[in-house]
Amino acid sequence: MIARFLSACRYDPTLDGSYAWFRVAVSLSMATIGSVGLWSYVVILPLIENEFSVGRGEASFPYTMTMLGFAAGNMLVGRMVDRYGVARPALCAIVGLGLGYLGAAQTESFYFLNLFQGVLIGISTAAGFGPLIADISKWFRKRRGLAMAAVASGNYLAGAIWPPIIQYFVETDGWRATYAGIGVFCLLAMTPLALMLRTPPPDEARIRANGGTSSQGDEVLAIGLSPRALQILLVIAGLGCCVAMSMPQVHIVAYCVDLGYEAARGAEMLSVMLAGGVVCRLSSGWLADKIGGVRTLLLGSVLQCVALFLYLPFDGLVSLYIVSLVFGLAQGGIVPSYAVIVREYLPVAYAGRAIGVIIMSTVLGMALGGWLSGAVYEVTGSYTAAFLNGIGWNLINILVMVLILLRSSRPRMAAA
Repeated sequence: MIARFLSACRYDPTLDGSYAWFRVAVSLSMATIGSVGLWSYVVILPLIENEFSVGRGEASFPYTMTMLGFAAGNMLVGRMVDRYGVARPALCAIVGLGLGYLGAAQTESFYFLNLFQGVLIGISTAAGFGPLIADISKWFRKRRGLAMAAVASGNYLAGAIWPPIIQYFVETDGWRATYAGIGVFCLLAMTPLALMLRTPPPDEARIRANGGTSSQGDEVLAIGLSPRALQILLVIAGLGCCVAMSMPQVHIVAYCVDLGYEAARGAEMLSVMLAGGVVCRLSSGWLADKIGGVRTLLLGSVLQCVALFLYLPFDGLVSLYIVSLVFGLAQGGIVPSYAVIVREYLPVAYAGRAIGVIIMSTVLGMALGGWLSGAVYEVTGSYTAAFLNGIGWNLINILVMVLILLRSSRPRMAAA
């Protein structure tokens, strides 16, 4: 029965069909497994510091390399998705992810550890985020926002699932054996999932069937901006919102310690924040299908700004848990909304590369914001100024999104 269902779904050419939702489940599974690359090094960082006899700042550099690789990978793999579909780039990334973990587990050089984290693990992990979101957007029209948000939830789910698992095996078997196990698991678990994504999207299948010409237009919304100008504005907005977003996400543990609480309390607040983010991503996807990506993103950005303000007067333990939950419920849907906007205002042929570039800007914003918040703290000796810095960047995002909203107009039809 399952085989017959999958066979029927495989050849379902319709948007929003049964196979499209099956594909969401497969993509979400891939994203949840593959996003281990975003969280594994965080767990082993103290061990790396001791084993390689490096300082905390130097020990953090492999994580920075991972995020830089993740940023570049969203753009590079996104371009490959536009040309080859998602299955082949995903298979290449799975091999890269496995080799990255196996290589890192064997290396005795801190230099090569950085290379494995950035070049193989970081770039390969990107295949489980932006490219999967771009691909799933081609399978939906009525429920596109919800589908994209569901797939985008994979990296937050990974953040909730992977760290305690990794910590358990690190304590029992050591970080090297754990890294090797992750590499083998990713190769075995993700390869069959990637093979399930070989079917081309309906529009691409029609183009191939018609000898390279589209039989149906790709419905997009008109806007008083060129595609390049729109992408530039979205890149600026992505930097602004994620510099602001990184303040609580990167520094909540240090902030709690600064206030005199245990570091474990800050880790719990981060988990609460990410759990709220999953809820927000799904609800924002549903909302984007009702009111559009621009309005959804603008609403999320305003709520994120309000949540950042709430960190200033409330610094009690219980209130910080509540504010962290509010922050997660506010910001979780912002990044997926950029992908929704791309699919609303740009033809499908640009989906992979445009989403990849914009996702790259959000990751760079997280990296910049994490460093900038720490630098502001070192200068001022207080996280108050760091929160105000984040609020300032958040306001830049709001202004850009208001501009895009004002330039929006009625739907039109554009060739893919």
